[in-house]
Amino acid sequence: MRRFPFAIVLVLLIGVSVYSGNTQRRSVEFVKTVLDREFRSEGVAVADINRDGRLDVIAGRVWYEAPNWKMHEIAEVQRFDAAKGYSDSFVNFAADINRDGWPDLIRIDMPGTHPVVWHENPGKNGGYWPVHLLFRNACNESPAFTRLAGTGPMPVLVFAFDDSQMAWYEPGKAPTEPFISYPISTSEHKGPGRWRYSHGLGVGDINGDGRPDVLVKEGYWEAPADPRNGPWRFVPADFGEDCAQIEVYDVDGDGLNDVVTTSAHRIGVWWRKQRRGPNNVREFVPHTIDESFSQSHALVLTDINGDGLKDIVTGKRFWAHGPTGDINPDDPAVIYWYELQRSRGGVRWIRHRVDDDSGVGTQFVVMDINGDRRPDIITSNKKGVFVFLQKKRDN
Repeated sequence: MRRFPFAIVLVLLIGVSVYSGNTQRRSVEFVKTVLDREFRSEGVAVADINRDGRLDVIAGRVWYEAPNWKMHEIAEVQRFDAAKGYSDSFVNFAADINRDGWPDLIRIDMPGTHPVVWHENPGKNGGYWPVHLLFRNACNESPAFTRLAGTGPMPVLVFAFDDSQMAWYEPGKAPTEPFISYPISTSEHKGPGRWRYSHGLGVGDINGDGRPDVLVKEGYWEAPADPRNGPWRFVPADFGEDCAQIEVYDVDGDGLNDVVTTSAHRIGVWWRKQRRGPNNVREFVPHTIDESFSQSHALVLTDINGDGLKDIVTGKRFWAHGPTGDINPDDPAVIYWYELQRSRGGVRWIRHRVDDDSGVGTQFVVMDINGDRRPDIITSNKKGVFVFLQKKRDN
């Protein structure tokens, strides 16, 4: 196996005073670490790869060993031209697929045209990771790895296949066999969001029955009591223009779950308030959060500042369609988090800059990577691979 030098480390401290509800004012800071300046992947995953008690970072064909972020190869490394093309890694998820106690990697390639595979962690043996077919292709540009009601404690995959049907997937009895596919839509009534380059996919309880539904920008499939009993019923709804991950959350605290989206290739960050319209039909009223940057092709909703409310984390996918594609492709590759505040007067989203020379890809991770109980941000895209460790100090 080839040896690589330690990561280049840059420190970026960004302090902002915030106020949420009745909590005290405090400072939120991030320390930026550059793991790599090569274009490795547009997705990223986090797991304790070598089981040393520290969380490591995976980006396509390589993983970075904490705490010094030494790079190791999962498969033979390829060079990708950020200006002219794409990588072979758009979405990464970490999970112990074969249940041997070592975290494996799910890697989703170009939508619709390449197989979905999982790389088997060789554990103490080391070396390249054996590759297994998971499914023949994945359509829609924001596949989900999440939990559905009635499928057990392990997350499942959700994406469309063959430009034809929306479905969800779980491992079969033999871990090296392809995953089992369960249809959500039907071959006769295919529904939207199934084309390989469809934009917008999410999982969340939109109708309040306690079961996570599957959303695309044109509506949602209502989850049945047993998700294996498809097809699911599709309910048309307007969740706006082409977007990335679709997040479901009661933004304003009125008891109805709302929808949060970002613009994959144009400009916009939005939330859509759910209300009951004529004949008790669910309506989703759009509210713009930000219109200052383009290509926010990935989104995570999580509580950044510990006030009990979920905040938005997103940023610019640098050169999503190369240096001349989309809107303002050469603008700074920003990452922002938007602090949710509720008051009697309504909802406010306070924007805080994390960085302006990294951005997001098509999928990224926000989680506590260093064990201090504070969520950190981990991204990979055409700018490289990055970790932003959060610090908090009371004023």
